[in-house]
Amino acid sequence: MINILPLEIEGVYLLKNFIAVDDRGCFVKTFNQSAFEKYNLQTDFKESYYSTSKKNVIRGMHFQLPPDEHEKLVYVTNGSILDVVLDIRKHSPTYGQHISVNLNGESDSLYIPKGCAHGFMALTDNATVVYNVSTIYKPESDSGILWDSFGFEWLGIEQPLISNRDKEFATFQAFITPF
Repeated sequence: MINILPLEIEGVYLLKNFIAVDDRGCFVKTFNQSAFEKYNLQTDFKESYYSTSKKNVIRGMHFQLPPDEHEKLVYVTNGSILDVVLDIRKHSPTYGQHISVNLNGESDSLYIPKGCAHGFMALTDNATVVYNVSTIYKPESDSGILWDSFGFEWLGIEQPLISNRDKEFATFQAFITPF
């Protein structure tokens, strides 16, 4: 069974996945509908995709704007990452706060609600991150917050690899949230 633990930001959960290990390797259960429903979490995912990243890549901080916002279920199948969530819901008691969680290929998953920006830093080469999302991706709703503008320390990385797109997002201070 998957154990679900609430984190400091409302609606963000760490999922302690079921893991079975033997001489062949491991088996990991990342989703269980009844466990999700017990916590009123989204169980109807519309898309699933993954990214692979080199060490020191930072991706984020991403989200979809309303009405196309979505919940995310994130986990790593290879390597390890430092996963980061920023609350951008203006009426949330944790608005502007962030949390980080280490995820790796044999560990937990992270459930991220609507109204939170998401990003990560690859701690290893070939870090493979899987995203299950509750809405269909719409390019016109794609948005983000500048990765280094909200007070998070990215482990002192000096030369992060960041896409031009991610470098051009608005700062957290300049972003007017629709959430």
